[in-house]
Amino acid sequence: MRTLAETSELIRTRKMSPVELVRECLNVIDRLNPERNAFITVTAESALAEAKRAEQEIQSGNWRGSLHGIPIGLKDLIDTAGVRTTAASAVFRDRIPGEDADVTKKLKAAGAVMIGKQNLHEFAYGGSSLISAFGPVRNPVDPEFIAGGSSGGSATAVATGMCYAAIGTDTAGSIREPAALCGVVGLKPTYGLVSTRGIIPLSQSLDYAGPITRTVEDAAIVLDAICEQKPTRSYREGLAKGINDLTIGIPRKFFFDEVDNEVAAWVEAAIHWLASEVRDVREVELSVDTDRTVQQFESYAFHREMVARSPELYHPETLRRIRAGEQITDAQHRTGRRQLEKIRKEMGEAFAGFDIVVTPTTPIPAPRIDDLLQDISRLRPAELLLLRNTRPVNVWGLPSISIPCGTTSGGLPIGLQIIGPPHGEEKVLRAAYAFERKP
Repeated sequence: MRTLAETSELIRTRKMSPVELVRECLNVIDRLNPERNAFITVTAESALAEAKRAEQEIQSGNWRGSLHGIPIGLKDLIDTAGVRTTAASAVFRDRIPGEDADVTKKLKAAGAVMIGKQNLHEFAYGGSSLISAFGPVRNPVDPEFIAGGSSGGSATAVATGMCYAAIGTDTAGSIREPAALCGVVGLKPTYGLVSTRGIIPLSQSLDYAGPITRTVEDAAIVLDAICEQKPTRSYREGLAKGINDLTIGIPRKFFFDEVDNEVAAWVEAAIHWLASEVRDVREVELSVDTDRTVQQFESYAFHREMVARSPELYHPETLRRIRAGEQITDAQHRTGRRQLEKIRKEMGEAFAGFDIVVTPTTPIPAPRIDDLLQDISRLRPAELLLLRNTRPVNVWGLPSISIPCGTTSGGLPIGLQIIGPPHGEEKVLRAAYAFERKP
């Protein structure tokens, strides 16, 4: 399967037409989406029109960059003017925004082709993508297993070739966890580096947007297009610098607890390889805050009026999760926000002794769908376990990436998480790129 970087070069040199490329992806969607359920809305007609326009621009010598003519999907809580944005909920089944989200605008300015809106866990309030008004998303490797969430449709779409990249969102791990379970790359940037304006929120203090791609280089290409503050040198250009100047921290306490044996074996092998390439590896201890006051308050605040007006339009489990914030006061939220800012400042300072941190992305591989749906009480505990290693990074405000590092004996993907300091995307991407390209 071609990467975005490879395909972009074919388009730039006019060896491939964007129209041909979009048709390729639409054919894959037609073939696989009925079973995998990755897309809620496929914008075939407008995608072909955008591809035709891109082709004409490139033929006229107006190539806009590496995303020009590339089919990209958007998680269906990212606003698209004139195209419905549902958040996978009956509440917003017919919602059509009048304006693009900031990230949508940036992708369009880069010449990307919007191929459709991708399925997710309802209102992003879960880590399985099993609760959706449009049905569950299924794993690209084996449809009997979950794709993860909440950006499950985006990860499955990228993994199966329905599109070349996707934009997901991440409040507790919703980019990295599905990327790990689906065998692709998921990047959560530093808080605020990518605008979330025009994205239906789960918790504004903890929400992030970022790319899901097949390779680290592809993730860097997308990040270069959507970030708000451009680095001195592009993220893609920084990939090849090498990693022999980096010190890696390994936080065994908490992050290596309750880890599946096969996940542990592959992650330890990854650490062993990285240790041979970097300056130093040391064990570190990181403080993990598990309080959910801010997230629960902000989630309920967004939904308060809709819950009062039309509670029946929510899935009962989503409604239960939203109402968990009903009794939290403004004063408690303000205290939680101050604590969040304090934690973020302290974590920035903690990276004085090392450059990046490495952990398993998820402690376990993807669970089987039937095991979670036959008894709904099993769903939330499974999701919380899947998200336990990713959620702290949202609290810390730090950049992190999940990259494939192995597979279980049953063929299910396993992810490695690399975390960096504030605005340390270059270090994170360099380490991920080096590992991805190891012999």
